[in-house]
Amino acid sequence: MLKLNFLYTFFNLLFCKQAMSYILSGKSLLFFEKRKMLSNEYYNSGKDVILFFEKQFCKKLCFDYNNIPPDNMRKRGSLICKIIGKVGKSFLIEQPFMCDYGYNIEIGENFCSSHNLLILDPAKVKFGDNVFVGPNCSFYTSCHPIESDLRNMGLSSARPIEVGNNVWFGGNVVVLGGVKIGDNAVIGAGSIVKEDIPANSVAVGNPCKVVKETV
Repeated sequence: MLKLNFLYTFFNLLFCKQAMSYILSGKSLLFFEKRKMLSNEYYNSGKDVILFFEKQFCKKLCFDYNNIPPDNMRKRGSLICKIIGKVGKSFLIEQPFMCDYGYNIEIGENFCSSHNLLILDPAKVKFGDNVFVGPNCSFYTSCHPIESDLRNMGLSSARPIEVGNNVWFGGNVVVLGGVKIGDNAVIGAGSIVKEDIPANSVAVGNPCKVVKETV
């Protein structure tokens, strides 16, 4: 079924005039940008036809997931397993949910996220066990160059995010690429996390800083 869905997305885009004009212009006929993306090098996702179709396919699956009736838990669980690269046996991801590729995301046992979880996953995003994520949280592995000439060329890079076990994120938290958050950490609501947070700590603010240790 997953292969059929991918083929449906492929042929649907194949007959999209805008998509075809972009591909035939040669702007997305390079096939090594995905390798550079996964190697944390500068890459241009718009120039790799594989990345183009993978992202469109993932967006379609996320759209389908977000439109499943909330009480159909079995169907929701089945589809999210097709979106996310690795899942635990027990998890809950409230709708809506959105990500870029899905295959770079790993969630451990007893993962629970509230509404409006957004994960930009050109690089790996890994959650440990017993992670609770409040509403409107975002995890961005993507980063654009500071230099405007490189940015205008469509280049970007991606750095992984790693979250330990027993971590709690309050609502409206943003975690940037390259960050590691240790076990038993608590991230206060509204925080922007751009540096590593040690284990057994409570951190809050913009930028997010440790304010005390957990017991």
